[in-house]
Amino acid sequence: MSSFRVVIPARMGSTRLPGKVLREIAGRPMLAHVYERARESGAEEIVIAVDDQAIADVATALGAGVCLTDPGHASGTDRINEVAGRMGWQDEDIVVNLQGDEPCMPPQVIQQVADMFNEHPEADISTLCHRISSYEDWQNPNLVKVVFDNEGKALYFSRSAIPYNRDASGTLPSAGAFGHLGIYGYRVGALRRFSSLPAGLLENSEALEQLRALENGMCIFVHEATAEPGPGVDTEADLLRAAQCLEQRFRHN
Repeated sequence: MSSFRVVIPARMGSTRLPGKVLREIAGRPMLAHVYERARESGAEEIVIAVDDQAIADVATALGAGVCLTDPGHASGTDRINEVAGRMGWQDEDIVVNLQGDEPCMPPQVIQQVADMFNEHPEADISTLCHRISSYEDWQNPNLVKVVFDNEGKALYFSRSAIPYNRDASGTLPSAGAFGHLGIYGYRVGALRRFSSLPAGLLENSEALEQLRALENGMCIFVHEATAEPGPGVDTEADLLRAAQCLEQRFRHN
């Protein structure tokens, strides 16, 4: 098992569900559930990166490490990079980006992202995918797809249906279709480099930040997740789904 840290970017200004990290699920703020998943993963250090004092107060009450970061960051990745610099983490240290709206992320998945660096010493970034079983999901531009080589190195991420199925229109490709899961591990040195790079043409075209890494020759490895993540939270309906997911989890524990 790798030694790793988790940073949870938690901001107040969500467009679709403002203040969502403080919304209650099963009687507790969503952020509390995310923090518990990080603790269960075996991370040696957990920092909640916030942009608002109200979130900082909740995070402190949870007993978490808290870093009040620049509210002007364009992405959670930039927020994590600020944390890494302020904490003095070294280039070879491993940090996992666990989004603050993922209360149902399985702890073993968080650990899996970190452990991938043991298997792939050349990796700059690690991430996960799941197999797509529905043609409709494959066609959905809101579900990001990923293709990778025989070793698991990412070739491309897209909102389009990739790989294209030329010989059997209307069906999933025989090579397999994989949806990307938005959890990342970084070597801190790679994180610093990534945050220093300007947004690229592919990133701007697809609105996918990870394409900046590929455009600049960085190495992203992708594995299938060992457990299916529960729902992330972007809407009121997602809050209800997350509550049901956690209720089932508590019932089985």
